[in-house]
Amino acid sequence: MQSVTLPASLDEAVAALGAMPAAVPVAGGTDLMSAVNKGLLRPSGLVGLGRISELRGWHYQDGHALLGAGLTHARMGRPDFAALIPALAASARAAGPPQIRNAGTLGGNIASAAPTGDTLPVLAALEAELIVAGAGGARREVPVSHLLAGREMISPGELIGFVRVPLLHAPQVFLKATGRTGPGRATASVAIVLDPARRGVRCAVGAVAPMPLRPLEAERWIASLIDWDGERGLAPDALAAFGEYVAAACIPDQTPPDDGGEAPPLPPAVQHLRRTVATLARRALGRALS
Repeated sequence: MQSVTLPASLDEAVAALGAMPAAVPVAGGTDLMSAVNKGLLRPSGLVGLGRISELRGWHYQDGHALLGAGLTHARMGRPDFAALIPALAASARAAGPPQIRNAGTLGGNIASAAPTGDTLPVLAALEAELIVAGAGGARREVPVSHLLAGREMISPGELIGFVRVPLLHAPQVFLKATGRTGPGRATASVAIVLDPARRGVRCAVGAVAPMPLRPLEAERWIASLIDWDGERGLAPDALAAFGEYVAAACIPDQTPPDDGGEAPPLPPAVQHLRRTVATLARRALGRALS
C-alpha cells in the first residue's frame, strides 16, 4: 500500500479519489480489511473518510432525514435515532457483534451491497435515495434500489455522501433469521414499513437473493384489506396469507419441464427458507399493525 489520505470534507475526499484513481475509500473498513486480510484486495492507496464530520450525523430536509454515509450501526441503534426511523435502527442493532456495529457504516453497507446487509431491505422498503458526490461539488440522486439492482452504478471518483429517508411517523419493523443463536449473518430478513398517508404497506425481503426483493403485488393486496381509518388490525389468517404471498413471490416454485409435466418440488433447504420468509413477513406485519 503506497499512501493514505485523510480528507476533512466530502469534496476533499472526492478530489483525493480523482487524483488517485486506484485508491479505495474506507470508513469502518469491516468489509475492506477482511478482503485485504484474505489477499483478495491490494489497494495502492486509501482515502480515509473517518475525519469527515458531515458524514457522521444527520439533519432534516423537507420531511426527510438526510443521513450521513459515515453513520455507524452503533449510532443508528441508539434510542434517539430509533424514534425517527425504527426499522433502520433495529437493523443496525442486528448487524453483528459490538465491534462490527461500532465500526461498520451505513454507506459501507450500501457500497459493499452484500446480500446479507441488514440495512439494505429497510432502505428498499423506505424507498430511500442516495446523494452521490462527484467532482467539482457535483451531486446526483440515485434511488437505493437502482444501485442495489445494478441499474445505476457509482462511478470512479464518486462517493455516497448521504442517504435520504422519508420520515413517515408510522410503525416499521425489521426481523431477521440467522443460522445460529445470537448475532450472525441473516439467512433471511424482512422489513415492513407502513405508509398511512398513501394507505400503503411496503415490504422488502433480504438475504434470499443478490438484492432486496419487493413483493409489490402482496403489498397492494394486503394494503387493500387494512382499515386505515380504524384500528388497522388484521385477522391471523390474513397475516398468514400475506406471509405465504410474500414468500412465494420471493422464492417461487420451480418451472415445469418443457414436456408439460409437473414442476419438481423445491429442495428441502429451499422449502425451509420459504417457510422462514413467510414466518418473518407474517410476524413483522402483525407487529407493525399492533
